[in-house]
Amino acid sequence: MLDEKRIKEAELNIKSYLAEGLLKEEQFNSIVFDVLINNSKESIETAAFLSNNKKSNLWIIVSAYYSMFYIANAVIYKMGYKVGDKIPHKVTSDALIVFVRNKLRQSLIEEYEELKEEALLIAKNKAEGLISNFEFERKKRGFIQYQTKEIEKVSKAQTSLNRAKEFLFEVNNLLRKLNN
Repeated sequence: MLDEKRIKEAELNIKSYLAEGLLKEEQFNSIVFDVLINNSKESIETAAFLSNNKKSNLWIIVSAYYSMFYIANAVIYKMGYKVGDKIPHKVTSDALIVFVRNKLRQSLIEEYEELKEEALLIAKNKAEGLISNFEFERKKRGFIQYQTKEIEKVSKAQTSLNRAKEFLFEVNNLLRKLNN
């Protein structure tokens, strides 16, 4: 986690980087952006290749980092800034904190809000389905227990068992939450 001291340091550094030309405002050029994106992809593919083939752990780490470095620079570039050649890793790190951190946070919050709505709908449907399954099984039990032949009972038993297991699992989860 970033502490307030690190954030303040990055903010001060960005002012210096801009004044010294280590970070420059620059018009967007899709060729520059595409190079950064392609470098990121190539780096992560290289890291995956090395990992899958059980090759150098050092170069897996280096390649994985560079995939992050290039994509970070692509984001910074998309926001109107280009990192220079001197101390580019530190400049990139500070620029991420100053320019990208809050936008990333907001994006994640929006994504979680969308997921929350979807999760609420799924939970509602699942809860109603579980109760409906209980009702269905209650009625089926009465019918099968008193009015069906043995052969018909076997075919419906597995469905009943699966529904019961799911119901028990979910209700036990609810009970654990209620006990906390």
